[in-house]
Amino acid sequence: MTTPAFPNHRSPFFSRREMLKTLSGGFGYLAFAGLAARAAAAGTSVQRVGPLAPRAPHFAPRAKRVIFLCMRGGPSHVDTFDYKPKLMAATGAPGTRPGTKLLGSKWKFARRGQSGLWISDLFPTVAHHADELCLLRSMQTDLPAHPQAFLEMHTGSFQFVRPSLGAWTLYGLGTENENLPGFVTLTPPAGSGGAQNYGSSFLPAIYQGTRLGADNRPIAGAEIRNLKSPLNTTVQRAELDLLQTLNRDTLRLDRSNPDVDGVIESFELAFRMQKEMPQVMDLSRESDATKNLYGFDDTVTADFGRKCLLARRFAEAGVRFVEISHGDWDQHFNLTNALGANCRSVDQPIAALLTDLKQRGLLKDTLVIWGGEFGRTPHAQGDDGRDHNNKGFTMWMAGGGVKGGFAHGNTDEYGYEAVENKVHVHDLHATILHLLGFDHERLTYRYAGRDFRLTDVHGNVVKEILA
Repeated sequence: MTTPAFPNHRSPFFSRREMLKTLSGGFGYLAFAGLAARAAAAGTSVQRVGPLAPRAPHFAPRAKRVIFLCMRGGPSHVDTFDYKPKLMAATGAPGTRPGTKLLGSKWKFARRGQSGLWISDLFPTVAHHADELCLLRSMQTDLPAHPQAFLEMHTGSFQFVRPSLGAWTLYGLGTENENLPGFVTLTPPAGSGGAQNYGSSFLPAIYQGTRLGADNRPIAGAEIRNLKSPLNTTVQRAELDLLQTLNRDTLRLDRSNPDVDGVIESFELAFRMQKEMPQVMDLSRESDATKNLYGFDDTVTADFGRKCLLARRFAEAGVRFVEISHGDWDQHFNLTNALGANCRSVDQPIAALLTDLKQRGLLKDTLVIWGGEFGRTPHAQGDDGRDHNNKGFTMWMAGGGVKGGFAHGNTDEYGYEAVENKVHVHDLHATILHLLGFDHERLTYRYAGRDFRLTDVHGNVVKEILA
């Protein structure tokens, strides 16, 4: 039906045909509810449907979930995980750029674990997990500018708005827990692309990350706003059903509308999250021993420790992709104090996360990733700083099907540029998807007349690091 005054406006009333169509959906819902009740009584489950339902990857995965520890700003690889004795010996010599001088690391390096990986004294506790780390010491990205490099690390492109790595992961795998978001980002930065770094772009909105907390603010007390409703569950369900009926009516008219489609799924997820999300975020149930393991008893480590513990709880509850942001690792000056402070604040919590995951049997199928958008130069900026370096830097992985106690690739003897087994960000993305069970060339989404993928027309799986 339409009204004469507004021929393109639909009446709020239904024709008999539309009413029967709507009722048939209602009958279907009742049937599904009945099947679910029988299945619950029989101890079985009804297969979930919808965009967040679990989906089988292309082949057997080595990892089921990802935790990305993002050190925003560009950690100095030559001071942490890329030992350069010749750089140390050449401190004060002319640098790789005119007018600069080489600056060796002020921290000692030592071989760690049975594998003998070189790790500096900046990460004494993470170093205890050397035999579980897979160092990528030949990372490269396209530009030495924060916004572009950060976007490329997260979306594969600094030129166009593209879905994030977390969104692609959720799109490919679905979620293990329909009552929680499948992609959670803790205190993401407001700059360097902002929400694009955890957005879904042209993928349906249900695949975008759920933000928890704000940049440079303590995670304690952070919450998802407007999650709780003053209405009881029955009234909420009735209200939501009415709203979803209007949404679906719009969707039928438009035939294709990803925004409306995403809103429908997001509303349903928010309704389901009300009970379980607060429980997962409630750390009061954790023992004092666990909290102290993560560094809650020290003001230096407490905030990042809380983030890492939340990440473990989310992963354990079925969330597919968790990102933790920590900044600022952009030491153009005051390198000695600032880098030292950054490392102290994350060292114990990261080690605790690896320990906790391993003890719970989760590390073997959880891919933990550490790194920033690029590294730093071997020459000094001023007396005590380092500039941006996109030509060679270090990231590391642990668990999730990668070799432990292994180093892949090399930079030159001063740490300026990758010279052996180079790994571009596109290769990193291809490898992450491979560990999750996907051929990165086949995980695509049709948009604007073409099939898009995370790696665009690039990317090679780094097979040498696979366990």
